[in-house]
Amino acid sequence: MSRTEMSAAAPGSPESGGPAPAGAGAAGSDSRTGPRLLIIAVCQLMLVLDGTIVTVALPDIHEHLGFSPTSLSWVVNAYILAFGGLLLLGGRAGDILGRRRVLMAGIALFGLASLSGGLAGNEAWLLVSRALQGMGAAIASPTALSLITTNFREGRDRNQAFAGYAAASVSGSALGLILGGVLVSGASWRWVLLVNLPVAALLLIAVPRLIKESEPQPGRFDVAGAAASTGGLLAVVYGLIRTGDEGWSDGLALGSFAVGGVLLASFALIESRARQPITPLRLFRDRNRAGAYLLMLLTAAAMGGMFFFLTQYVQEVLGYSALRTGISFLPVTVAIVVAAQVSSGLMPRLGARPFMAGGAVLTTCGMLWLARLAEDSGYVTGILLPGLLLGLGIGAVYVPVALVAFLGVRPEESGAASGLLDTSQQGGSALGLSVMVTVFGSASRGAAGDLPADAGPGEQAGHLLVEGLHSAFTVGALFTACALVVVLAATRVRAADLQAATPPGGGA
Repeated sequence: MSRTEMSAAAPGSPESGGPAPAGAGAAGSDSRTGPRLLIIAVCQLMLVLDGTIVTVALPDIHEHLGFSPTSLSWVVNAYILAFGGLLLLGGRAGDILGRRRVLMAGIALFGLASLSGGLAGNEAWLLVSRALQGMGAAIASPTALSLITTNFREGRDRNQAFAGYAAASVSGSALGLILGGVLVSGASWRWVLLVNLPVAALLLIAVPRLIKESEPQPGRFDVAGAAASTGGLLAVVYGLIRTGDEGWSDGLALGSFAVGGVLLASFALIESRARQPITPLRLFRDRNRAGAYLLMLLTAAAMGGMFFFLTQYVQEVLGYSALRTGISFLPVTVAIVVAAQVSSGLMPRLGARPFMAGGAVLTTCGMLWLARLAEDSGYVTGILLPGLLLGLGIGAVYVPVALVAFLGVRPEESGAASGLLDTSQQGGSALGLSVMVTVFGSASRGAAGDLPADAGPGEQAGHLLVEGLHSAFTVGALFTACALVVVLAATRVRAADLQAATPPGGGA
């Protein structure tokens, strides 16, 4: 039987005679398609945005809650650690319990944790709240992605839904800086957390009215696999965070990597033998899907350090305020959204590969341009133009990656597939940031000996920052160049494949 015939006879399709999954057939064909997409995009934007919105508020948090300089970074890291470590478990929970139900649970936990964090009176209180926010995000994010497959009709509607999701995912970091600057400047640091509460409340009202529930899949949780995957990912993410602060020779970081490696190896062994694995290893057997996961990881690795370092350059070298810094990244966000929409519209005719390859080329060119930053570069030539290249490249890559990652995935495994895609993005971002921070530190220390004896403190800081950025962005360009190699070597998806295959959730 051919692949197309197998798709046509899949359980839940009209030809099979079985019940159609929720959202199949006419899903997305009515006037609620737009509101459904808005809900899913806003949900993902809220979750991703929280990774950077707090960054702008860190100085005020340090002043009001008495954080030490070393513990302050954990306001961001506690969220990243819980988010990245629990994604696989969150994705599988949606498959078994029903994705809409799990999405609402994740949003509710995220909203309550945001309220708790906004009311925090001490360091421990805030850090626990941030970790709970990360847990809520890990439950909601992969579930929101997999709900696209059951609420949008195959073809144009589903492509646009993936484009909206991708635009929200990759523009959230820039928008977080903008919104964080506005809230800190106009109100208080507490509002960078409290702002999530009304958004979460509106989502909890809208989701049951507009989003169709998926059919819960029979099965049970793979407890051993869940423990091994969660523990392994937590250990690896913690090690990556630790190397960003202490370097790659830190004993605790190396120990975390070792523990994570053992747990993830155990996870692979458990999954290969489990009757109902939390992450079916057959998801990696498809060459195109495995390539999509690796492409997402490498692209996210490059982007993970971009906003982090550019924010420092714009504030310390160009002298921008927090609000002006956030606004300076707005064109990048617009470029991401435009490229995502264009790629989703043209993929049915051109296929996914040209956009993935073209996006990798654009992001590599943008990173190499940033690697030439100088102290007198200015905003237009130093930030805006390379930022537009990066935004167009990111938007071109993310939509086809999401589509390819879901091609041929069984309906009951789409939650696990979305969890893997989110894990690739979050893990890649943490990996890229830690590597680029380490390279940045080494380059800055090496450049200290080149400073003239009469250089003032401001001149010294600017020189060391720029020299470190050269090396950091060169590493980012290596990540995106490797992404291009992955596209050329591993992906063979044509326009006909996108048109013939039936994505999870059934076809129209």
